[in-house]
Amino acid sequence: MKKILFFTATLFFLHAALCQQTAKLEELMDVYTRQYKFNGSVLVVHKGKIILDKGYGLRNAADSSRNDQNSIFQIGSITKQFTATVLLKLQEEKKLSLKNKLSQYFPGYPKGDSITLEHLLTHTSGIYSYTDDQSFMTNEVAKPASREKMMALFKNKPLLFSPGSQWSYSNSAYSLLGYIIEDVTKMPYEQVVRNYIFKKAGMGHSGFAFTLLTNPDKATGYFRLKEDGNTPAPVVDSSVSYSAGSIYSTTGDLYNWFLAMQRNSIISLASKTIAYTPVLNKYGYGWVTDSIAGQKTIGHSGGIFGFTSNMVSVPGDSTTVILLANIGTPHLFTITNSIYAILYNQPYELPRERTAIVLPAEILEQYTGVFELLPELVIKVSVEDGKLIAKPEGQEALQLHPEKTDLFFLKEIDAQIKFTRNEKNEVIAMTLYQGGKEMTGKKR
Repeated sequence: MKKILFFTATLFFLHAALCQQTAKLEELMDVYTRQYKFNGSVLVVHKGKIILDKGYGLRNAADSSRNDQNSIFQIGSITKQFTATVLLKLQEEKKLSLKNKLSQYFPGYPKGDSITLEHLLTHTSGIYSYTDDQSFMTNEVAKPASREKMMALFKNKPLLFSPGSQWSYSNSAYSLLGYIIEDVTKMPYEQVVRNYIFKKAGMGHSGFAFTLLTNPDKATGYFRLKEDGNTPAPVVDSSVSYSAGSIYSTTGDLYNWFLAMQRNSIISLASKTIAYTPVLNKYGYGWVTDSIAGQKTIGHSGGIFGFTSNMVSVPGDSTTVILLANIGTPHLFTITNSIYAILYNQPYELPRERTAIVLPAEILEQYTGVFELLPELVIKVSVEDGKLIAKPEGQEALQLHPEKTDLFFLKEIDAQIKFTRNEKNEVIAMTLYQGGKEMTGKKR
């Protein structure tokens, strides 16, 4: 009888702890949603148990439909996990080797003899990423694009470095992998992924051509979605995002994907070990390795016009966190870290809403100028219509909201900017605080 009572008491305490975790997770997500920092669906599984499976905010502002567990989102670069897995499976079937040269599939490709499929998979090829072409990304992404048109964006660009020597994220490299998959299998990339992964993993709500999807659970993507208005985002054509980022899915389907990888039902344990092993910059074969709340994690994030995603798992603990959002938000990494802190009893903070003050026009003028934080991150600060505006080169302009003198925050992203003065009270530098890191740049 004592053993039975002890077992019952243990179950009670486990259930109480589970309920407490769920309450904390719901509070966290509610606060982020109220502050317009999250809008989408979340699935949290800890030690094999579903702790939270819920939608937040609007699926479509036009008809006021709300997100739920069935909402369908574009997942962006999480697609790369599927592309990499197909390549590993084809290697198992001896249809190719990841040691093969790019020139074997594209004869005459510049430097193709020095680039391997491994380099493409691990972002160590040095190939220019077509998503860095601002003109194309602004004007062409919603239009269908042929293989030839896409390759023309990067094929003749000089390599950023000698293949294998450094790391640079390249969507072009993953597009090439998709073309290679098609050429090797003699099937469309989409069909190969369906046959090798979707059908086996039970991913019945996932697909590719988001533009053509008519399912009522389809979420609309937004650059901006707030109480005072919204800005819908154009849908990137799947021929553009392709094998680098064209998949749409649900939190439930991605959980099935996690389970399939756990069971080694798609690729062998040996191939999975290769996929999860980092080469450079914590990146393996389509998976990012890291550590959160003291746990070794694997995962990937994604961002495509109007949608952001993050899927981070602890395979050894049957734990995964899946966040899919139909807004362009930079907060998913912070949310993921906080969720893991809750799951593993680590400290975390709820986001606080900052309040802007009013600074006189003559004070705002003191902050104007050009600041170089990195050679590739130069920010021009100006005053427009009484507002302080920061515009990084090649990016959109954002308003800086004064929190106090010399300290500003941004509403669109979770970041602060602090200006530094010299002994003459002149502004000489700015420091950007974002994602737990800081970066300082002098005024030119």
